[in-house]
Amino acid sequence: MKRQPRSRQALAVAALAALVVSGCSGATGESTRADEASTGPISVEVSAGIGAGVVEALAANKQSHDSDADHQWDIASEHPVSLDGDSATSDAAGVRIDGTTIRITEAGTYRLSGRLDDGQVVVDAAGDGTVRLVLDGADITSSTTSAIAVMKAGKAMVVLADQSTNRLTDAGEYVHPDATTDEPNAALFSKADLTVAGSGALTVTGRANDGIGGKDGVVLAGGRITVDAVDDGIRGKDYLIVRDATVDVTAGGDGLKADNAEDTSAGYVHLASGATTVLAERDGVDAATDVLIADGSATITAGGGNGATVAADVSAKGIKGGVSVVVGGGDLTVDAADDAVHSNGVVTVDAGTLRLRSGDDGVHADTDLTIRGGTLTVEQSYEGLESAVVAISGGEIDVTAADDGINIAGGNDGSGTQPGRGGPMDQFAANDDQQLRITGGTVVINAQGDGLDSNGHVTMTGGTVVVNGPTNGGNGAIDVNGTFDISGGMLLAAGSAGMAEAPEASSSQGWIAATLEATRPAGTVVQIVDGSGDRIATFKSAKSFQSVVFSSSAVTSGAEYAIHIGGSATGAQIGGLYDGGSTSGATHVTDVTAGVGGSGMQGPGGMPGGGMPGGGMPGGGVPGGGMPGGVPGR
Repeated sequence: MKRQPRSRQALAVAALAALVVSGCSGATGESTRADEASTGPISVEVSAGIGAGVVEALAANKQSHDSDADHQWDIASEHPVSLDGDSATSDAAGVRIDGTTIRITEAGTYRLSGRLDDGQVVVDAAGDGTVRLVLDGADITSSTTSAIAVMKAGKAMVVLADQSTNRLTDAGEYVHPDATTDEPNAALFSKADLTVAGSGALTVTGRANDGIGGKDGVVLAGGRITVDAVDDGIRGKDYLIVRDATVDVTAGGDGLKADNAEDTSAGYVHLASGATTVLAERDGVDAATDVLIADGSATITAGGGNGATVAADVSAKGIKGGVSVVVGGGDLTVDAADDAVHSNGVVTVDAGTLRLRSGDDGVHADTDLTIRGGTLTVEQSYEGLESAVVAISGGEIDVTAADDGINIAGGNDGSGTQPGRGGPMDQFAANDDQQLRITGGTVVINAQGDGLDSNGHVTMTGGTVVVNGPTNGGNGAIDVNGTFDISGGMLLAAGSAGMAEAPEASSSQGWIAATLEATRPAGTVVQIVDGSGDRIATFKSAKSFQSVVFSSSAVTSGAEYAIHIGGSATGAQIGGLYDGGSTSGATHVTDVTAGVGGSGMQGPGGMPGGGMPGGGMPGGGVPGGGMPGGVPGR
């Protein structure tokens, strides 16, 4: 059974501005190891500037364990631990050394330096205190287990000393005390809340399983962290937070992961800031509940990228959230064998820059995809944007798709028609629960299949939409099973003529639709001229086309308009729709009446030819060529 999106209580504006994820950063005293604190602020104050969706989701989730106090300590309180190949020394009362096993039994700050060729650091400290391990040129390798294992502590920190280089390498095969024991299972393992901070470098090699594994929360608050693991790169159970760290993960399994599926406030991944790079054979980022992206940069490759083939039982999505994916800022680049961005519930984009390449969907949400801002470019996909409901109110969207540009369908992974996916083909009857709503923003689509494809309905009240649609007659720039009502904004859709559709004749904003006498090549300039000879639209096609649909506030239903081919296109443009141009040298090819389809044109719910009920329009084809009353649309 799929997890349902949990409710998110709306926050007042004042609360948004005041919300703090973890305490405010403070001044450092003389006894504070400021050189080993995070390279950025200790904590991040969240405001509505990163996108209300991220703020709201964070407020509903379990808060980070990391606090300002964790990053401050007295120099005099440090306990040095010296590593020397096959031995170690320390005078600290809380350190017990047995050969090459170093056991820390008390809370405190321990500075580890040197090399341990075959040994382990074990934290086994009772109480609620924090155990802080300062790695200052530490290189620890184990042939039987984890390099560092935090088995008991109130909280644990691994601090990377300034300008230090540190390495942790675990065994290729673990030796556990009995067959029922399966922990530790990562090169850096913690059963307590874990923070990695500082400004030094850490390389973690997970030869048996995971690189960094936490049974509670994991926060990466600083440093340059490189992980290479045979299975998952970095795993936190309750949450995984990247903040002010530079993280580079290579994983044979998932790259970044939070897997608590029992607690609805946990199981989330939060990319708050910093720079993250993931190369994963499976999912790049996998959260049992939410993936929240607030700021920073992330470059993610999953399953070998968009041209790779993975087994049917392998999930190779770029970013995957069981409940939601929310993007409130940052710079995101994803190349995935499966969906680039995927949620079993909802996806929300409020801000940020997204560049996506996918072997399947660019962005997929089972129930709801909302885009309110940002720049979203789907450079390669099978279907660009897919969900049962897509609502676009802002942002700049540019989609390239081998099939449909925007697909409004039964949202699960099998909703498309890609061979081998097992999804249902379009059902002819309109589904009232499936909606495309465009109220703002700009949308540019280059689709080999349908440009705008809705198994339900489409409403457009604002924004700008330009579709360079299919060149084959089996698809259309617009394909709507139900109604397409337009009352605002600007729409230009060009494509093949065989399945061409237009908005409802009852729409409150006028539209024109024309089918040309012949297919025109890519690069053709189309001029739309009103009855007074004034140009109201100039379009330069990116692909060959035969049908054109245009709607704007400049179109009056029932009025006559002329279509010219040629002339010039000048000024700013969106997807080939220019704000300037001239009909000088252009050739007049046809006249059309606004609100009435041209030859062969159809309205949603009908086929060309005969008159259509409801959304259908009178066809101008050969008498008898259409089914009387129309047949159900695609």
